[in-house]
Amino acid sequence: MNLTELNRTAQAMVQPGKGILAADESTGTIQKRFDSIGVDSTEENRRDYRELLFRTDGAAEFISGVILYDETIRQKSADGVPLVKVLTDQGVIPGIKVDKSTKPLAGAEGEVITEGLDGLSDRLEEYVSLGAKFTKWRGVITVGDDIPSRYCIEANAHALARYAALSQEAGLVPIVEPEVLMDGNHSIQDCLEATRSTLREVYYQLSINRVVLEGTVLKPNMVLSGKDASRRASADEVAKATISCFLDTVPAAVPGIAFLSGGQSDDEATQNLNAINTHAHEVGVPWELTFSYGRGLQGAPLNAWSGDKNNSDATKAAFYHRAKLTAAARCGEYSTDMELSAN
Repeated sequence: MNLTELNRTAQAMVQPGKGILAADESTGTIQKRFDSIGVDSTEENRRDYRELLFRTDGAAEFISGVILYDETIRQKSADGVPLVKVLTDQGVIPGIKVDKSTKPLAGAEGEVITEGLDGLSDRLEEYVSLGAKFTKWRGVITVGDDIPSRYCIEANAHALARYAALSQEAGLVPIVEPEVLMDGNHSIQDCLEATRSTLREVYYQLSINRVVLEGTVLKPNMVLSGKDASRRASADEVAKATISCFLDTVPAAVPGIAFLSGGQSDDEATQNLNAINTHAHEVGVPWELTFSYGRGLQGAPLNAWSGDKNNSDATKAAFYHRAKLTAAARCGEYSTDMELSAN
């Protein structure tokens, strides 16, 4: 493993002013997205939609990397260019989702474990040959009655650490994604406690699995109220709770934290990211604080596209606008007035 190269890639992924596009929806997940706009989820449609995002002029000014799905990293554009090359020609770093999604965790009702460690070394070797520079693995933590359990947190943290070690051994920067879901009616305090416990265990497991933190990127949830909570915390409350939690749990050696949008609306994800960065500038933090958004970047362009090639320009404009505003929030420079400008 080349630790210098791993650190260089990690630093590039979280470089100032940019963030990561999560375009790694599984076939089942993107079908749900397409169902919402009445479009058949064929391989060609999936390719055409993602290609529009990847070929958006100027988006590379705001996007440092793209997380791909197994199907996508193998695809070529409509004119025969590998999609990985479409990205790298713009200076955008290609990555790959490598987990095999979640299954119920035995003996833990209501909790899940992420699978995919079996055969991972061989798959990583192939992804390197296909041009990937980083990987992503998502562990899922649910907040509810008497959960998350210690058992669930430890099991998912261990899997994340094993994945990260294997990725670094293959020369790939691991994005470590422990997500405390916002599903439910829990308070921001409940989320804070679950996130703090999860991150402490994740970094303990990364340590004992000999993962080099300088060659990693953390992709966590923000500390939020549950989406069905009777009172949703404000952006300022989210920022203060999130920064406090991360200063308490995330080592300074980590180059950057790329927040997931996690089911938030475009506006909410942008406003919260802006508040987090504004507060971070006030108190001082050792990491870059950026984004790795899927729905938070794709909601508007997906609706603009609606499966119609005649909407290509509108799709690209919507994606560019969302990327520009999210990058501004990543710098603490976003305002709601920016939503009114198309460019």
